[in-house]
Amino acid sequence: MVANITTGKDVYGALAYNQEKVDRGDGKVLLTHIVREPADGRFNVAATAEDLLRWMPSHYRTEKPVVHVSLNPAPEDRLDDGQLAEIAGAYMERMGWGGQPYIVFKHTDIGREHIHIVSVQVAQDGRKINDSRRNERSVAVTEELEREYGLHPAKGRRREKGQGIVPADYTRGDLKRQVAAVIKPAVATYRFQTLGEFRALLSLYNIGIEEVRGERNGTPYRGLLYTLLDENGDKAVAAPLKSSLFGKEVGYDGLERHMERNAERFGKDDTRRQIRGRVDKALRGEPTEEELRERLRGARVDLYIRRNENGRIVGVTFIDHETRTVVNGSRLGKAYSANAFELRFGGKRNPGENTRDLSPKQAPAGRDGQRKRNTSRRRKV
Repeated sequence: MVANITTGKDVYGALAYNQEKVDRGDGKVLLTHIVREPADGRFNVAATAEDLLRWMPSHYRTEKPVVHVSLNPAPEDRLDDGQLAEIAGAYMERMGWGGQPYIVFKHTDIGREHIHIVSVQVAQDGRKINDSRRNERSVAVTEELEREYGLHPAKGRRREKGQGIVPADYTRGDLKRQVAAVIKPAVATYRFQTLGEFRALLSLYNIGIEEVRGERNGTPYRGLLYTLLDENGDKAVAAPLKSSLFGKEVGYDGLERHMERNAERFGKDDTRRQIRGRVDKALRGEPTEEELRERLRGARVDLYIRRNENGRIVGVTFIDHETRTVVNGSRLGKAYSANAFELRFGGKRNPGENTRDLSPKQAPAGRDGQRKRNTSRRRKV
């Protein structure tokens, strides 16, 4: 079982994200603790947010009082609602949040059941609940719960990229469901700061994304289309799907907010150092581009390179599946930028995968780095 913990300022936004899934029939409220439950069982975001905020004094000593946890059992684990609620309560208690108000949601929209917990990490006296060594303690707690409930352990086994995200296959039909099963968990579990970074991530799972701008009745509009890619990385013969079909969080405005939050967080934790360390290790000994890709895959990192029509490298993106972060090389430093990689590899085309031209003919990134991509015509967004 894998736990993801994020903190922030916006309790309303965290609750609205979960309640939207409930309203769509893709989730339900499993458990509340020190939160009033409506007589009719229909939770209201504003009222629940008020309950959580009422717990805290007007002045408190932290910039990020809200904690949002997702607990993700392995797809093979079969747990009923009662067991999921028990696990949520035990996790909160052992993490030191057991005395706080919280609400537990179950999500069912990505092909496997998992739970989200929204709470506040400020005690009634304004003191922030101790979160030292939080991630280490969380791993220890989830390992305890795995043993107690007979769950498949996350430690000691190679986790799949995207923690169970299944690549889309346009030949299987039910395209809307397949796209949703990729883009929703991708947004929920990965951090990226640009549409280009998001595109690199989606390409691993045979999904493309296109930006649409225009004017309707004199009013400018902007939107996104999701497309399916075939086995060669070309746009499949299937109608593109509007982002509005999948909810606000994967639409233009929702992604923009997501990217802004990620930009604020990036650099404030250890993520940049961790990714640089993995890339530095892979770069030792002047490997070829193909050798570098193989080394990075061994460290659970995908490399996505963009070239222009002359074969010059104009973009480098790293997709780190350990920290679930997608980052352009330039954000890691000059040594990881497109110019640095152009100097390193001499602008020579690599016969491998995960390379995309920005010329009229383009080679999108591979799903898992195992297939060579043919060319396609897609404009850069």
